Amino acid sequence: MGFISDSLREALALILAGDREVFTAVLTSLDVAVWSVIFASIGGVPVGIAVALGKFPMMGAIRVLLNSLMAMPTVVVGLVVYGFLSRMGPFGSLGLLFTPQAIIIGETVLAMPVVANYTVAAIQGADERILPTALTLGASRFQSLCQLTREVRFGVVAAIIAGFGRVIAEVGVAMMLGGNIRFFTRTMTTAIALETSKGEFAFGLALGVILMSVSLAVNIFLTLAQESHSA
Repeated sequence: MGFISDSLREALALILAGDREVFTAVLTSLDVAVWSVIFASIGGVPVGIAVALGKFPMMGAIRVLLNSLMAMPTVVVGLVVYGFLSRMGPFGSLGLLFTPQAIIIGETVLAMPVVANYTVAAIQGADERILPTALTLGASRFQSLCQLTREVRFGVVAAIIAGFGRVIAEVGVAMMLGGNIRFFTRTMTTAIALETSKGEFAFGLALGVILMSVSLAVNIFLTLAQESHSA
């Protein structure tokens, strides 16, 4: 227990001192996670709405695929995207590999099925009369879909937050596509893995405390938003 308590004290000292390496990793993590979730939401929410409301063939297979993609290992995503961005890949000339942009691409692919699946659940849980009522009152199809999305907005927010949770805590994509470059692509999770393997447990613990704090803050925000809506 002495080792744990000493490491925790040292970790808190690093946080309170504003250690540059700690907070650079934090800011990099937040930057790539936020952009990844934005892009994943732009693609995932419309896909979720289409899957929830669509009656086209192979619907069952599409839902099975979405569910499978939710559990896709992060290293597999990293491997596939690495192939596209590497020097020999189709997009190698863009020079994106081992940059924050590469991590954002990989984490967008990782988060999109999560956002889409949670959106499907939110839409399917909505009142079935919303769309027909909106159409009867003269709304266009697009306006009706906007009204439906507004009615389930907290479910959609939960979908986006679930996507954020998926990417903020992952290691494989960030390590493979970012290269864990100090002060450039090193995220909280890759820094924790590296520093702990080097015996710098206190440094890793400092980042772990911040990572848990970020996750807790996001969940508190969602809970308060849902409670205010129900009130």
